[in-house]
Amino acid sequence: MKPFLLIQSREDIASDDEHKSFAKFCDLKPNQLVRCRIETGVVPDINLDDYSGIILGGGPWNASNPKKTPPQISAEKSLFKLLNEIVARDFPFLGACYGVGLLTNYLGGSVGKKYGEPVSGVSITLTAEGRNDPITADMTETFTGIVGHKEAADSLPNGAVLLATSAACPVQMFRVRNNIYATQFHPELDSPALILRIKIYKNHGYFAPEETDELIAMAEKIDATESTKILKNFVKLATNR
Repeated sequence: MKPFLLIQSREDIASDDEHKSFAKFCDLKPNQLVRCRIETGVVPDINLDDYSGIILGGGPWNASNPKKTPPQISAEKSLFKLLNEIVARDFPFLGACYGVGLLTNYLGGSVGKKYGEPVSGVSITLTAEGRNDPITADMTETFTGIVGHKEAADSLPNGAVLLATSAACPVQMFRVRNNIYATQFHPELDSPALILRIKIYKNHGYFAPEETDELIAMAEKIDATESTKILKNFVKLATNR
């Protein structure tokens, strides 16, 4: 099996733990999930033929920011070029959180702050299409997903199929063609990983720093087991195509 590629815009501890979490729930050994860090804005040439699939992690970047940093502008230019090839080839791709914003923008859709969600575990429901998609194999129709995002898709972008929704955020997961996916929630997170994220990002505007202890107590009670199944299903889909 060819390795998978994880594209990351996080830094240091957050990046390391993100890689660990994705590998864990993809059921991949660390060396089967190659890392590509792009937080400096430098995206190396990526040959899709070297990989079974591509995963794009979340991070501090927002696709809807009116004034983006030079590293984000540079990275997104390269990522859009990569998406040209991914979409043309229907190459296995899964973007988590930031992936919704990036893919929605790529498809000409609108991303904004209307459907942002605080750090929490929310109830997410599969659509009829979602219940029959291989990415959700063996999942319950309603499940808990871990969220924490300032932006979301304002509506389903053209060419996408809605797979999951929630009361506060209509577009929680969608598919483009047969093998390209984006989730607004974080399928790589369980309770311990969320607690670490809360500690790392307590001063990044997702919540008031004084709420940290309360959020950690909340995170300790979340069971996101169902949502993590998406990652193993994605690996199966990518390797069996």
